[in-house]
Amino acid sequence: MKPCAVLVPIIFWAGAACALTPNQWQYRQSIDVPATGLVQINLPLETSNIARPDLSDLRIIDSNEKEIPFLMDQPMPRSESSVLVKDFRAEIVFAETRLLITTGSDSTIAGVVLETPASANFIKAARVEGSNDQKDWRMLTSGVPLFRTGNGAANLRVAFPEGRWQFLRIVVDDDRTPPVPWTGARFIVAGSPAPTEPVSVTIKSRDENPGMTRLGIDLGAANLRIASIRISTSEPVFTRTVTVAAPELSAQNLQEDILSSAVLYRVDLNGRVEANLELPIDTQIFGRELVLLIDNGDSPPLLVSEVRADRRITHLIFFAATPGAYSLLSGNSQCETPRYDLSHLGDQLRRAGTTQGQVSLPAQTVSYIAAANLPQNFATGAKIDVASWKFRKPIQIAKPGAQQIELDPDILARAAPDFRDLRVVSENAQLPYLIECTSIERTIPFNTETANDPKRPTLSRWQLKLPQAALPLRRVSCASTSALFERTFRFWEELTDERGDQYSRELAQTTWRRVPNQPAGQLAASFAAPPKTDTVLMETDNGDNPPIELHDFRGYYPATRIIFASSKSQSIGLYYGNEEANAPRYDAKLIAAQLLRSERTPAALGAQEILKSERVAETLTGSARYIFWGVLGIVVIALLVLISRLLPKTT
Repeated sequence: MKPCAVLVPIIFWAGAACALTPNQWQYRQSIDVPATGLVQINLPLETSNIARPDLSDLRIIDSNEKEIPFLMDQPMPRSESSVLVKDFRAEIVFAETRLLITTGSDSTIAGVVLETPASANFIKAARVEGSNDQKDWRMLTSGVPLFRTGNGAANLRVAFPEGRWQFLRIVVDDDRTPPVPWTGARFIVAGSPAPTEPVSVTIKSRDENPGMTRLGIDLGAANLRIASIRISTSEPVFTRTVTVAAPELSAQNLQEDILSSAVLYRVDLNGRVEANLELPIDTQIFGRELVLLIDNGDSPPLLVSEVRADRRITHLIFFAATPGAYSLLSGNSQCETPRYDLSHLGDQLRRAGTTQGQVSLPAQTVSYIAAANLPQNFATGAKIDVASWKFRKPIQIAKPGAQQIELDPDILARAAPDFRDLRVVSENAQLPYLIECTSIERTIPFNTETANDPKRPTLSRWQLKLPQAALPLRRVSCASTSALFERTFRFWEELTDERGDQYSRELAQTTWRRVPNQPAGQLAASFAAPPKTDTVLMETDNGDNPPIELHDFRGYYPATRIIFASSKSQSIGLYYGNEEANAPRYDAKLIAAQLLRSERTPAALGAQEILKSERVAETLTGSARYIFWGVLGIVVIALLVLISRLLPKTT
């Protein structure tokens, strides 16, 4: 018998933990162990969804409910690295550019990243050859696309099968387009792979904004370490910069945190189609949602039919003294992290022979003690008196659990700009919530009228009317049928100060230009601050040119959501419109941990209810104010004269 086989049970028995109380764990899964010895199980994604993010609440027990020590093995790839080449030479020979590279390294090389100052658009095919003596050259790859496009998408990397090469020769095809100046290169030192398995994902939402497509992706579980994402599209030729983001808790709100960005493409090089549709991430996603932001530039939206993902695998290795039934426990937020002292033996245990155990789906633990974990009423906050709130909208939920509501223009216009006065209330008690600030932009049309000044005939002026005041507009866009122009546009609004005087508040100033043969895209301007009124004024000086024609005016505001948990039986309302309210203080981390791992159900908002009349203040402006005070002065003088005549005269 091998010494290692004898030491394994001794090591695990020495690390055996004390007895535990299994019904303090919310979930239980059975492990079928076919034979005595080392057993390895693959942790199901259903377990990752209900366990702590760091998996520190996992426990394995035998049929006698005795805790069994285990080793957690999470194989991770070794990252690639780039190194500046020792020597780089470029020469143009006929219709091709030849790049001779001396690597000066014995490392395993997986590719080369080229450097060029060229800013113009180009797309070229390249082939790569490798040699160790500059005499015998071996073809490594051919037809690799190198490109840079106007929307910022670029691919300057040439990948090829891993190998050790002292010299590399890259030949760039210049037959169809002029040569590009190549100034340097870095070779890619190969990393090492790690096992993955596919994850079934769902496209939950698709939002189109000018130049940008936003896809909401449901991973089906939380706490997964996603290795990469791949898209499927029927578009024959395209290049797009794609960014992956995930909701993360920041300052009591959920913000979209950027995880990764890459250029995805499908190009045709002389009849040969080359594509890269995969975006690496290698990040643990604590929620179950991802956001894909596809930069379309001036191109039509990319039609994505499917999204696929791969996740990193987690293994648990333990010693089974007897075959039979074991249990995996999870779902305990209060237990301490186990200390089995097995990590230093990880390499030996990974090399040892193991038997594969089968794990069932999670089930609720019988006689589960909820008091040992989260309180049952974690979703209910403090009592509240809503007498000071002006508005209410009823919330209609379809099923119990995590709820999601997008704030509509009524709420955005009447709530505090920082949403400190929002309250979700049920039976006079607050329901804690999170605010999610998304990258989605909603459009709202303007009621547009020309407002030209006859005294200034060179000016073109428009009055853009909003449905209501104080909407948090970020920007405005419009279209033009004019083929050639360059104009500077000014946006402002008219406000009244506390004394009744009017003044202009600048919102934006931008220059729009268009030349012949340029795509007729949208003209857009970003506001420095949202308008306070319901009227935005816009003007430009045409000079000696014909007046510019503009149409299709639109405003854009960010989509903001609130997320909370509720049961179906509750009567719920969203209250807003209280200038004196302070921002609520909830246990944001606890709420986020619960809500991000849950599948959200969109809830509906009812009609607005006015609870408290808004104070209406009318202010006299301009000459009317002086007329008012003049008349008031005359009345006062007349009253004084009348009173003086009524007083008895002294003798």
